[in-house]
Amino acid sequence: MSNDTLTYVTEEMRSAQGKWGGTRTAPPITETDIRRWAMATYYPQQPPRIYWDADYAATTQWGGIVAPPDFNPFAWPVERPRGGSPGVSGRRPDGKPLTGMNGGQTDTYGVPMRPGDVVSARSRLLDWWEREGRLGHTLYVRTEIEWRNQDDELVRTRMSISIRY
Repeated sequence: MSNDTLTYVTEEMRSAQGKWGGTRTAPPITETDIRRWAMATYYPQQPPRIYWDADYAATTQWGGIVAPPDFNPFAWPVERPRGGSPGVSGRRPDGKPLTGMNGGQTDTYGVPMRPGDVVSARSRLLDWWEREGRLGHTLYVRTEIEWRNQDDELVRTRMSISIRY
């Protein structure tokens, strides 16, 4: 196959484009989850009190403990869902496996996560482009991931790019 006709774009990608995939739901967030996350991410410094001191947090605009913006309620799942973008094949047209890497991501935050929140996530393939590069023929796939709480409030949106070659 010549590079003029080579593509890693599949029919599954074309039909998945723009469509939200299934939803996954994290267990309810606890104060302990938030405190441990804050302790781990701020180590060796003490994390801000809003993340662990209920009395202090009650005096803030939030009226209680909130999670750091980068908190991930999906961090320790019992079952690991298969990753990747919907419809993106793990193989080249000749059957050889594609190599992949993270091309970066941008997060936009909505309401803070709080103890008791149940966060659900869904994702969709937005678009893609291909080009020849140092690593040969390369596919760039842009995906949107959306997190919402039990009140359907937007918690986080992530735009990410995966690179396959």
